[in-house]
Amino acid sequence: MDTANPRILYVEDDMLSRSVAEILFTQVLGFKHITTFENSENFIDRLEKLENKPDVIFLDIQMRPHDGYELLEMLRKQPDYADATVVALTANVMAHDVEKLKQVGFNGLIGKPLMREIFPQLVQNIIAGQAVWYIP
Repeated sequence: MDTANPRILYVEDDMLSRSVAEILFTQVLGFKHITTFENSENFIDRLEKLENKPDVIFLDIQMRPHDGYELLEMLRKQPDYADATVVALTANVMAHDVEKLKQVGFNGLIGKPLMREIFPQLVQNIIAGQAVWYIP
């Protein structure tokens, strides 16, 4: 992984959340390889059509037609993504949710709202291979 310019995939159905994250990834962190999916429809088909495999995948949890848990399950069944770094980005998260996210195989969590003061460092920690379980 190019830690200075990792390939990021963000799956988020909320336009405002998507916009905020894209600004943080591109303008604050300076990343150039950001792909966003505006929903979870045909997720695996769209994933397979990407030119490059993402280094880190950020998933919203509350989406339709497939939520973040379902997307993680789909990812883990794909040989290329069985060990991928997958981080939940979600609102309304409680301490017991963290345990559930860990149990099902997420590699981290960043709770929303995404804050400019902390989000870049959390992402850098994830890219460096550190586990991040952040609830604002």
